[in-house]
Amino acid sequence: MAENNGIPQELINRINELAKKKKSEGLTEDEILEQKKLRETYLAMFRENFRSHVEMLQVFDKNGKEVTPEKVKEIQRKRGLRDD
Repeated sequence: MAENNGIPQELINRINELAKKKKSEGLTEDEILEQKKLRETYLAMFRENFRSHVEMLQVFDKNGKEVTPEKVKEIQRKRGLRDD
């Protein structure tokens, strides 16, 4: 199962199939519900993936000094990603 940034390609493909069908011939009530659930799933996965990436970041100024926000540092400490 291929993934696109942590999101299964099959999920993206089905969302795209339904979007194309909606434009060309319309969707049944069941397909409308499926489309809504798939989009909700996609957004939840996207948000979790994005949050994970942000929480892994370290920010440095132009002089090489770390300026990662304290809130992010605290999350990293809780996850065992920092030891300072």
